Amino acid sequence: MSLVRMALTNYRCFAKRLDVELRPITVVLGRNNSGKSALVRAPVVFTTGLRTDSPAPLDLDMLGEEILDSFTDLIYSGQPHGSIRIELEFDEEGERSTLLNPHPKLLDATVQHIAEYRLQIVSSLFMRVGDRTAHLEWEHDDPQKDKPLYTITADGETYPHTPVRFAGLLPNVIDWESDDHQPNWSMYKVLNRDIRYSFGQVRYLGPFRDRPMRRYRLPSRMPAQVGMTGQNSALILASDFARQKGELIREVNKSFTQNLPGWRIDVVELGDMYTVVLKSDDDKLEVNLADTGTGVAQALPIFVQRAIDILHPPSGCVLEIVEQPELHLHPAAHAALAELYLQAARQTDVRFLIETHSETFLLRIRRRIAEGVVDPETVAIYFVENDKGAASAHRIRLDEDGNVDYWPEDVFSEDYIETKALASAQLDRRAHDAR
Repeated sequence: MSLVRMALTNYRCFAKRLDVELRPITVVLGRNNSGKSALVRAPVVFTTGLRTDSPAPLDLDMLGEEILDSFTDLIYSGQPHGSIRIELEFDEEGERSTLLNPHPKLLDATVQHIAEYRLQIVSSLFMRVGDRTAHLEWEHDDPQKDKPLYTITADGETYPHTPVRFAGLLPNVIDWESDDHQPNWSMYKVLNRDIRYSFGQVRYLGPFRDRPMRRYRLPSRMPAQVGMTGQNSALILASDFARQKGELIREVNKSFTQNLPGWRIDVVELGDMYTVVLKSDDDKLEVNLADTGTGVAQALPIFVQRAIDILHPPSGCVLEIVEQPELHLHPAAHAALAELYLQAARQTDVRFLIETHSETFLLRIRRRIAEGVVDPETVAIYFVENDKGAASAHRIRLDEDGNVDYWPEDVFSEDYIETKALASAQLDRRAHDAR
């Protein structure tokens, strides 16, 4: 089961409804400050409403300040009495509804900000699990109550004035009037099993990865993920060197050989400390990772996480969000990174939501589609643009030859424009010299 679609309304810089299908590889493009980050970070925000026991619809304390400051930052134009609407669709087969599966799991929630109390409440909630549906509508009583009153419609029956306590976006406790006056199914159990579980795990790797240190102490246990800034990458490698005899390091170096040839990663023990080094294949050169170019340090968390997933495939569905994986890398390496993600999508159940500025990254994906290596249905591309502060996203569809059905003006055209201007300047200069 996995998240296959999300729709957002009045969310951050998206005033109108934004509908995004999530495929095994989803790529988001756009100019600077267009709203790309707001789009790709949305599942990270939703995690706080589905992986929490907080009574708040979104437990924003789970997020760092680099993601979000306050709930009003989520509302378009920061409206003090505004609301956001979140629609999440899940499917066991990883595809949208079909004739064979007409009722994918669905969560549709509106979260209202109550400015005078500095809190939020789920004002409307619709859920569908199979052919079962439930609709909860807040009755606008005191939002500070432990269990505000809702009108619940379920199994074709309506139950007004029902006290409900939420855990994040979903009901946690429902005080039915009596055992006879309630639906014939356990809403709490169904929601927790099917909706919360279907959302799966969300990873996030931000655009600025931590610079490596010269030495590291061995962690008490190996972290399971590289972290939001890649901060755990070196610790994972040190733990693998000391405890797993370098199994993970060897897997990382397989990717290096395929994607960044000529170099490999190693760990050196220095007393009770460890250092991560970059070695040439012939062992003639060894450089502390802290002294290498920024690009290698920025890319290392990507290679480490891929190796972890290969050796220890995650249980359950995982959505990995990566912003600018190509940051600080030479353009020659951008295609290699695209190859790495395509391989990972084929080899594991991890799905990727990637924000990039790299034309080469996208061209490699289109090439692999044209070569028949990648099914175009497994890739979704969105272009985000901003008009006077209001963002929108346009789906760019690919055919089996890697061709696109739409392309925005002046995007990835800089090389052509500069080359044309260079040729024009050369012609003007020659004409001037000839006079």
